[in-house]
Amino acid sequence: MSVNKITRAERLNALPPYVFARLDELKARAREQGIDLIDLGMGNPDGAAPQPVIDAAIAALSQPQNHGYPPFEGTASFRSAITTWYKRCYDVDLDPDSEALPLIGSKEGLTHLALAYINPGDLILVPSPSYPPHFRGPLIAGGEIYPLMLNAQQNWLIDLAAIPEEVAQKAKILYFNYPNNPTTATAPREFFEEVVAFARHYGIMLVHDLCYAELAFDGYQPTSLLEIPGAKEIGVEFHTLSKTYNMAGWRVGFVVGNSDIIQGLRTLKTNLDYGIFAAIQKAAETALQLPDQYITEVQDRYRQRRDFLIKGLGELGWEIPPSKATMYLWIPTPVGMNSTDFALTVLQNTGVVLTPGNAFGSAGEGYVRISLIADCDRLSEALHRFQQAGITYNSQALTS
Repeated sequence: MSVNKITRAERLNALPPYVFARLDELKARAREQGIDLIDLGMGNPDGAAPQPVIDAAIAALSQPQNHGYPPFEGTASFRSAITTWYKRCYDVDLDPDSEALPLIGSKEGLTHLALAYINPGDLILVPSPSYPPHFRGPLIAGGEIYPLMLNAQQNWLIDLAAIPEEVAQKAKILYFNYPNNPTTATAPREFFEEVVAFARHYGIMLVHDLCYAELAFDGYQPTSLLEIPGAKEIGVEFHTLSKTYNMAGWRVGFVVGNSDIIQGLRTLKTNLDYGIFAAIQKAAETALQLPDQYITEVQDRYRQRRDFLIKGLGELGWEIPPSKATMYLWIPTPVGMNSTDFALTVLQNTGVVLTPGNAFGSAGEGYVRISLIADCDRLSEALHRFQQAGITYNSQALTS
């Protein structure tokens, strides 16, 4: 018998299980059993994209020039819309021809950036907890992850002073994300200034994920990395239309910043994909040009859900400070339960889907993330089910 050479690449073996895929399996099984699921797991906004965006897509579909391969670097009009949006929101000047690149969603771009810049063995600084592609992309590329452990005592901010000198000297890239997924933490402008100074001193590439820029509440205004003097010399910033504009399934995002870094990513992408369907890019242009009133309505919707759920969880024993941004709540698990056990117990006993914190790295243990992706009537039903099942913050481990 010949030797079986059909084996998976080692890069796959280095990846931890993808919790969201496992949750999908459990959700499918629950639905087969007739359970009415309230899915607050993934950051998958409810409802359709804004009507002007849908109308723009329909109109673009009727135009023959939009059918076929788009330019590798995206359409000129979409790149211009991106840079105009940055100027309006952050007063940041960007060259649409060299400092902006459309992506098939920011998850794709983050992972492809890792493939474009990380060699096997390169040391990469990644916070824990963090959005999974921030560490999975480097792992796929063969990088060595140095986790920057975040905690509530430091408001989930990176402690740059705690990074050993030998690690800083060796590090090639630092990934970070504020407003933060999953912790909902926000960072002051002074923090961004410190990160830029740190990265410039050690020659480290900065990769900032600004996915939740518009989902900010109570007067808080998130900072763009590119607002900081010198940031564009060593960094790039990713953004997506999935969250703010309910376009998660459309797969459209972008990266802006350092032109050399972007050119490296573009070179890789020309060998892997053909870019975003041109009709989707026309719709994305429309989204970025929507009036501020639309953003205000989105913010109000998530703020109302945040306040409603914080109040309801407070009656069940959780004391949760109001988050300043994102579409999540980050809550501690009850005494005696780890994050996976708690999330599975909640699913089995109530049909409510939460995401265990350890899906985002080891420092996420002891927490679960709740997505604010259902209206208040469904959130009320989720709270009712918690109460009926005896799920409170003060409870000991509840067994299914």
